[in-house]
Amino acid sequence: MAAPRIHVAASFPVGGDVVLPENAARHVALVLRLREGAPLTLFDGAGIEASAVLSEVGRKRVVAQIEAVREGRGESPLSVHLGQAISKGDRMDYAIQKAVELGVAAVTPLYVEHGDVRLKGDREARKLAHWQGVAASACEQCGRAVVPPVHPPQTLTAWLAARDETLRLVLHPATDDNWCQRDTIDTAALLIGPEGGLSDTEIEAARSAGFQPLTLGPRILRTETAPVVALTLLQHHFGDL
Repeated sequence: MAAPRIHVAASFPVGGDVVLPENAARHVALVLRLREGAPLTLFDGAGIEASAVLSEVGRKRVVAQIEAVREGRGESPLSVHLGQAISKGDRMDYAIQKAVELGVAAVTPLYVEHGDVRLKGDREARKLAHWQGVAASACEQCGRAVVPPVHPPQTLTAWLAARDETLRLVLHPATDDNWCQRDTIDTAALLIGPEGGLSDTEIEAARSAGFQPLTLGPRILRTETAPVVALTLLQHHFGDL
């Protein structure tokens, strides 16, 4: 059985100890029920992994001793920035979780015309922290050592203005599929709209920003399903699937 993987934003001195933060300690001690001597893998979220063994497991304190450090694996050669219209409930969690599993490099939640979620102040900060936690948990599961950033929510206009990726795609019906005939690329931007779809004005703005339309077949996909399918296509054509 593989050792559990735990995200800990810390340095990993070989032979030294790392005190796990509260949430990670609770997960190790109370959920996984690990005891002293159990092996585990720690990763710092920036690309470094460490083999470790638990040296102390208490109700309020969990300590791991670092045995070896290495560069993490699991990063795709294709860097995809996902612009995802914010959706309600756990649908946004699902989109972020699966995007991370499929190697996304960054996620920006977007406010769009037909979106029905508007976050402000403390509520936006709490939601952003939650989404970043979803990304970290997905990395624990899928073997990535780099936790992709979930950027603060912004308007579609602001996000489009900052895009300079080699390939830019917006989910929208199209007959032109020349995007998948391109040579190897290393950066891409993917724009996914809300349940009601992007407005005609937003589609035109995306196309003016260099985005090509991308069709995902004859069936209408939910907003949390669309990035899974689109990212799979991109990773197949230009990444590591």
